[in-house]
Amino acid sequence: MKTKNKAMIVIFLAPAVFLYAMVFLYPTIRTVIMSFFKVEGVTDAVSSWKFNGLGNFRTLFKTPLFVSAMQNIGLIWLVGGIGVMLISLLFGVILTSGVHGKSFFRSVIYLPNVISAVAMGTMWINYVYNPDFGLVNSTLRSLGFSKAAATQWTGPEMVFWSMLVAYCFGMVGYHMLIWMSGIERIPVDFYEAATIEGANVFQRFSRITLPLLKGVCRTNIVLWTVSTMAFFVWSQLFSPVNLSESTVTPMSYMYELVFGASNSAVTVRDSGAGAAIGVILTIVVVVVFLFTQLIVRHDDVEL
Repeated sequence: MKTKNKAMIVIFLAPAVFLYAMVFLYPTIRTVIMSFFKVEGVTDAVSSWKFNGLGNFRTLFKTPLFVSAMQNIGLIWLVGGIGVMLISLLFGVILTSGVHGKSFFRSVIYLPNVISAVAMGTMWINYVYNPDFGLVNSTLRSLGFSKAAATQWTGPEMVFWSMLVAYCFGMVGYHMLIWMSGIERIPVDFYEAATIEGANVFQRFSRITLPLLKGVCRTNIVLWTVSTMAFFVWSQLFSPVNLSESTVTPMSYMYELVFGASNSAVTVRDSGAGAAIGVILTIVVVVVFLFTQLIVRHDDVEL
């Protein structure tokens, strides 16, 4: 009977293991190996690869456009991350405090995650940041701030921050739900006991809610890092023609290297360097994950 069970387990697992190896494991290994070779096309035969050692990585970090891409993604991760985490946590706390219409507000805040990034980006560019009839400039003009209303929000000086605000707007709802799932696991008895002892709202938040959200905080940081490293669509939307130092990210730069140039900044395809970018981003995610594990040594208090 045990032998038959093992055979059945193998039969049922084999298709999943095969698909995992072909769709995920093989491309991952091939990409890591490719990052150490000079490769023009991603589908080139292995026999045409030329060993380059760490040359691809050295070339990338000597390229001003890639350095700008790493700086941009760092700002998105840090500045955007702080803003998204604080606002999403605030919404999570408010919506779990017994406010009326919780389901409605939760759906409204999460709605941008249901809409595709292309549609959201187009809306922000054409209807929010438009200099003539956009929501931002129209509101500023109605309030009498005519000088601020003349700002070109998608111009070279402001395009990065405009893109960052638009991206963070869509990410708040996603992380809010994660915060809410953690807050709702905290027994109400804890808050009732603290209230009886005379604790105010801020004391209950700092001494009960936050300490019991350590694991949720770690999860949010890791998920934010993964989504930030994959930042691509918004960069393409805010700079659709040429790669711009203001909006370029590692993923958009990798796309140009691997699939061909759309501007004068990249003249040849270099899949080896593109693979090296993928390896660098993976290392960043792993480092952030290990750092969060080190900072948050213990998970949530067991309830």
